[in-house]
Amino acid sequence: MKICYFYRMENILETTTPKKTNEIMTPIKILLVDDEPDILEFLKYNLLQEDYQVFTAENGLEAIKIAEIENPHLIILDVMMPEVDGVETCHRLRAIPELKNTIITFLSARGEEYSQIAGLEAGADDYIQKPIRPRLLISRVKALLRRLENGSNSDNFSNSLQVGILTIDKERFEVFKSGEKVDLAKKEFDILWLLAQKPGKVYGREEIYRKVWGSDVIVGNRTIDVHISKLREKVGAEIIKTIKGIGYKISITPGS
Repeated sequence: MKICYFYRMENILETTTPKKTNEIMTPIKILLVDDEPDILEFLKYNLLQEDYQVFTAENGLEAIKIAEIENPHLIILDVMMPEVDGVETCHRLRAIPELKNTIITFLSARGEEYSQIAGLEAGADDYIQKPIRPRLLISRVKALLRRLENGSNSDNFSNSLQVGILTIDKERFEVFKSGEKVDLAKKEFDILWLLAQKPGKVYGREEIYRKVWGSDVIVGNRTIDVHISKLREKVGAEIIKTIKGIGYKISITPGS
């Protein structure tokens, strides 16, 4: 039996009063996925106070169907669900081309490092741990959605880059290595695009956090490591270099 890790429903009233329609785009669609009706009610109530359009699903299969129809801007996923768990649901959502720009975050009571790593490797943008107070939850949601307004990187000069054997097309969200397509999760793509802006430049962890996740988003200590590790597996460890104690860079050498 799953324990409810949220504060009691009367604490919902401490949330702020309804705001004006969100300025990023109208309406902002959020899909909540959890097999506990009380938790769905809690989340939906608080998000409706911010004028978001909210959809709910009680399992992964239902979530995928709704996401394909509604194309939400943000999906908040629980990990522990019957039939198809949150990690597998995230994998399947990321395989849908129309959802490539959808922000996905886990909201789970599971705080083990391996659970967080599994979620990030599945393509999630963030991993939020329960319990969380309503005001903090709304703050985290707004920080994630702010990326839709600002973009993950304000320094973009072109929609396409050629870096060694890599061709990166930001408009189509595609990467090719020596002519062969490489499938990347959104955050992996965002990091690669950032590094590719200035090949050879070492980007520190704080700069990557700021430009890819945004200064208002708080992510776990292993978040960048996990995404860089997956990115190196896909495009090549010889291309994505780790500079110990400093950060990461794209290295272009003859034949790469």
